[in-house]
Amino acid sequence: MEEEFHDKIIIKNLLVRNVTGVDSWERVKRQPVLINLILHKNISEAGEKDKLSYSINYGIVSKAVSKFAEDSVSDSIEALAEGIAKICVNECHVPRVVVRVEKPRALLHAASAGVEIIRTREDYSLNDSNSNTLPIYNNNRQDVIFVKDLRLSAIIGVNPWEREEKQTVILNITIYSDFNISSSQEGNVPKPHNYRTIVRTISKYVEESTYQTVEAFATTAAKIAITQCQVNKVTIRVEKPSALVFAESAGIEITRSQSYLADEIRHISQPYLNPLNGKGFGNTRSTIPERAEAIKTALPKGYNHFAFIGLGSNMGDCFKNINEALQQLETICKCKVLDTSFLYETSPMYVTDQPNFLNAACKIATNLKPDELIKELWAVELNLGRSRENTVRNGPRTIDLDILFYDDIDCSTNTLVIPHPSMCEREFVLRPLCDIAKRFEHPKLYKTCEQLLSQHLKSPNYDKNNIVRKVLPIQNSKWIWNSKTYIMGVINVTPDSFSDGGQFYSVESAVSHAEKLVAEGADILDIGGMSTKPNADEIPVEEELARVIPVIQAIRSKGMTDIPISIDTYRAAVAEKAIAAGANLINDVSGGHLDPDMYRIMAKTNIPICLQHMRGNSKTMLKLTQYEDIITDICSELFERVERAIEAGVKRWNIIIDPGIGFAKDYQQNFQILKRLHELTGENSPFEGFPCLVGPSRKGFIGEATKQPDAKKRGWGSAAACSASIAGGADVLRVHDVKEMVDVAKVSDRIW
Repeated sequence: MEEEFHDKIIIKNLLVRNVTGVDSWERVKRQPVLINLILHKNISEAGEKDKLSYSINYGIVSKAVSKFAEDSVSDSIEALAEGIAKICVNECHVPRVVVRVEKPRALLHAASAGVEIIRTREDYSLNDSNSNTLPIYNNNRQDVIFVKDLRLSAIIGVNPWEREEKQTVILNITIYSDFNISSSQEGNVPKPHNYRTIVRTISKYVEESTYQTVEAFATTAAKIAITQCQVNKVTIRVEKPSALVFAESAGIEITRSQSYLADEIRHISQPYLNPLNGKGFGNTRSTIPERAEAIKTALPKGYNHFAFIGLGSNMGDCFKNINEALQQLETICKCKVLDTSFLYETSPMYVTDQPNFLNAACKIATNLKPDELIKELWAVELNLGRSRENTVRNGPRTIDLDILFYDDIDCSTNTLVIPHPSMCEREFVLRPLCDIAKRFEHPKLYKTCEQLLSQHLKSPNYDKNNIVRKVLPIQNSKWIWNSKTYIMGVINVTPDSFSDGGQFYSVESAVSHAEKLVAEGADILDIGGMSTKPNADEIPVEEELARVIPVIQAIRSKGMTDIPISIDTYRAAVAEKAIAAGANLINDVSGGHLDPDMYRIMAKTNIPICLQHMRGNSKTMLKLTQYEDIITDICSELFERVERAIEAGVKRWNIIIDPGIGFAKDYQQNFQILKRLHELTGENSPFEGFPCLVGPSRKGFIGEATKQPDAKKRGWGSAAACSASIAGGADVLRVHDVKEMVDVAKVSDRIW
């Protein structure tokens, strides 16, 4: 019976020149493509009668396939394979065909990459043969994506000499993915798991790791493909060419699936960047699917699309314009803002005779289609005083809103091009995008935002004099991160603080001290009304308010209107009233976890916040100093609080992090934090991009190291700790001795 498809007609390694996606250097140009076909046809009658008319003429098939491949331009290798299958089935009347399309120049470090699909006459029977739609079928066949002979370098082996030098390891990867769709989408090929993304992700992890066995190497590669790239099923073959003297190679092959790793997927800590992105930094306790599902349930019904929006302003109050635009995205545009980037001051491009811009990016969820969304964005621009008809192209504007990405679509109309066509030449777009979508892949260029930025910075056309600097508007000033270390002067309006308790307990003494600190060079004042030293007693909210509110009001009434004021509290009610009295920053030693209403107040007031790492409270924190790894555990616990703040609506640019020296840390752990602070603040660290505050001033670990019981006499030790903090990447120092630490910071800044 013909349906059994036992007989095969084979066309092997048909070479064509075709434009399919990009080449190994990610350029859109003609590339060699190898096509292998297996045509299933009962050839019994042709064999008996010796007549070709009872079979399939492979010459005709090869000519038809070659013409189609040479003449067509495909966005993906999957689209090319699907087109070839349709030619075989619909035009050459092949009952069943296996199409294997292979690109020898697909990847720099692999022999080739490609796909293999199986199609039958029945797959297309429900479709118009002239239609561009994809087949509809309900069978269990799986199409596969493959990468052949990916060559990586890694430390691998149990012998001592194998631990000294990297050796070549060859990977063959087969991804089983049903990328056909159950209902046709005209003109689209459903996007499979991108082999570039998978290879990039696996390569990064395995080349930075050291393994003793190929078993561990292969298992890790499979886990990465499944847990990080969301592959359903994968086969990994690993070979060591240098393993045996008298053999070409030795290795193993394993197959793993999501069901096989179900328990691990549920419990594994995965990198997380922002809601529903599932890519990026930090380690969290819950998994990406759990987070995504939690956020989805909080979104309005139908908000199933996600977009990245670029924001810019250089007229009027730029900071206010951007904040109002974000607010109107939610109130007018039927969008939910999921995350925001940091803020950047940037020099103008194209038309340079105009003021600098303030730029940012945000991620939104929406139920609007792209053409609907852009019209709503134009309406917001109009509301904020910008008319596109009356605005000079690339000239000054109160607000500029652009769709950078919308889901992963690639589209072009008379009014809209997605992805944004000019983003790759604009650092003021790529920098904010990398804050919230560092590993999001451009659907047309097949590069991540991080790669696009790196490529732009290395371009011969890149202007090194171009200004792109991270900023924080606060009170009547603008902090420029990485330009200097900012000094936060401490004013404890308490009778029992460990260093200066009772010294500034009255309003008059506190205001006098504030004037002194400002004169000595403080950039911000930190006012606290309740001691958080170990074993400190908690006081009523009313008493804390009675201590801090009069001081804040008195400082402002004294004419100190430009100096920012921080309120040091973990209580939402105190923070809210302090802000109403004139405070500009919430400094929460608990990172928001001691008051369930704090994140809401932080989002509502829309001012800078400092989230500190802490366990327990003042009474219990010294009993909670057990860590597997002090930095890893701080990262995990503190980043969870950062996430909660962002999910509550706090802008990323308003967040400062603090590792919490002295809070649930013992003597050695405090020094470990200073020694390894760069692991929190450096490039590719969990908190890359977030400003960091460190507060070692006069604390007990300094007294223990210097054998100085009097906290007021720990100035030299504090200076050393502050200098070490700056070396580790601190942006703000919370100190008691402002005059001395300003000098420490000035010298340290020149070094580091």
